[in-house]
Amino acid sequence: MCTETPVRFQRRRLDLRGIRGAVGKGRDFTRQALRDWGWDRRESAEDALLVVSELVTNAALHAHGCQELVLTAGEGLRIEVVDGDTAPPRPQAVRRVGVPGGRGLYIVQRLADGWGSRAHGTGKVVWAEFDASRLTGAPEGRGR
Repeated sequence: MCTETPVRFQRRRLDLRGIRGAVGKGRDFTRQALRDWGWDRRESAEDALLVVSELVTNAALHAHGCQELVLTAGEGLRIEVVDGDTAPPRPQAVRRVGVPGGRGLYIVQRLADGWGSRAHGTGKVVWAEFDASRLTGAPEGRGR
């Protein structure tokens, strides 16, 4: 069901412990939630999907794996990725042009309206937020 205004304060969780293809599963899960909440019609929805990809990838590569993806619809979209490392995330120094990797948190900083982390059990939660105004309204630039 696609509505103009999302169900307020709805939360969805996806357990990703030991899951192969966690990034793709996280993107699919997020895409469906955005569709259900009516937040899939703007280009910012693609930004949210990219942020999910980056946060889940970072957890897999640098933080003992992604344990859970949590999406919350409220005054906006909050994306949370739970991992198994207590060390706070650190954006990497920008690497040379053409050298892959090291830009994930920079991408998150540029696309999300806010981001950060907090301790959680034996690991942490890395979160990013998108204001609802960026995700609602008429479709943008996708030729629908």
